[in-house]
Amino acid sequence: MKLFCTLLMSLVLFSAVPAQQKAPTESAMSRFLRYVKIDTQSAEDAGKFPSTDKQLVLANLLAKELKELGVQNVRISEQGIVYGMVPGNLADNSKVPTIGFIAHMDTSPAVSGANVNAIIHKNYQGGDIVLPNDKTQVITVKQNPDLKNLIGDDIITADGTTLLGSDDKSGIAELMTMIDTFKQNPQLKHGNIAIAFTPDEEVGGPMDQFDIKGWGAKFAYTVDGEQLGDISNETWSARTATVTFRGASTHPGTAKGIMVNSSYAAGAFLAQFANYPFRPETTDGRVGFIHPYVGTLDVETSTVKILLRDFDLSGIAAKEKTIKAMVAATQKKFPKVKIEYASVLGYLNMKEVLKDYPQLTDYAIEAAKRAGVSAQLRPIRGGTDGSRLTARGLPTPNLFTGGHNFHGKLEFNSRKGLEKSTETLVHLVQIWAERSK
Repeated sequence: MKLFCTLLMSLVLFSAVPAQQKAPTESAMSRFLRYVKIDTQSAEDAGKFPSTDKQLVLANLLAKELKELGVQNVRISEQGIVYGMVPGNLADNSKVPTIGFIAHMDTSPAVSGANVNAIIHKNYQGGDIVLPNDKTQVITVKQNPDLKNLIGDDIITADGTTLLGSDDKSGIAELMTMIDTFKQNPQLKHGNIAIAFTPDEEVGGPMDQFDIKGWGAKFAYTVDGEQLGDISNETWSARTATVTFRGASTHPGTAKGIMVNSSYAAGAFLAQFANYPFRPETTDGRVGFIHPYVGTLDVETSTVKILLRDFDLSGIAAKEKTIKAMVAATQKKFPKVKIEYASVLGYLNMKEVLKDYPQLTDYAIEAAKRAGVSAQLRPIRGGTDGSRLTARGLPTPNLFTGGHNFHGKLEFNSRKGLEKSTETLVHLVQIWAERSK
């Protein structure tokens, strides 16, 4: 009798254990290492989308891989946006809202993305990481305290001569692996999942042309954040200003009394920023900034482009007033140079919309928890494709990818970062199915 009871208890316990989940056909890390080898750097002021044709190399590859994974209605738009739909496996998919996920294909124009040589620092045991092909590039523990949470992990960097491309090929790899995971595990229940990979996010991509209606998502997430656990329903509000200095050119040998060199005025204008307290290199948290980031110098015409960032529109207005005061001071000093000011709105803080949809971030926090990740809401000191999509009526907060130090040679991610981000995505889709019954 005792033996019978023992066998019966064992049978009950065994039957309560869910079937083991099958691994995807390719890991997120393997996909990531493949994708970063493709140069997808975007370009400012190209006047077209995608701004660089090389982004289409990755777009075509992703479209092919999506089709191989059984994704339906895969297509590439005229602007280079890759769309697709993962069909749900519920008895009635219409009872669950279609959830969209977006990652962008381009890398920042700030640092080269060509010939990326990814280095895997296996079983990291602490300390600073010196990048091998430029030993002046060092990822320090002091500047990257999250390294202390990555002991024993495999950390991925570039070699010190390029950026890595974790922004946002991490997000792409994680989404592709999520789709693969669902394909290998039909027992994991989910509704319809809309997928999109976008070009030119770093330079203000074609979100005005994004086919929200045809894509079919009711809510969406960009997978474009940094360290594990960072979930964002708030971004900058952003403007970009352009200051143009117009002089007069002539042959320098006969220039007396005729030439007006606009570059002197541009230089004097830029010099004022050195004393301005709110710059990217001096601010953090919720403090906004003004950032002159690119320009041209020439006798006839010089230009300076400036980023204005703040979480509040009143802060943007104050910063614009500051720049105009700098322009006026420069004009007074260089009366023969004609100075023109113009600015355009980039995107608005998405919190004003997302505050009405708390379930988007609540579900994401729960999904991270199920993946063993401690999550928190943190505003992005930047913008995403979701900023503009939210303004267009598609609520789209941002999720972490596990990455760090975007837009620079010290960029890195890790095996854990990629795997835990993917696991969070898988849980998130299931939570939407569970909570929508």
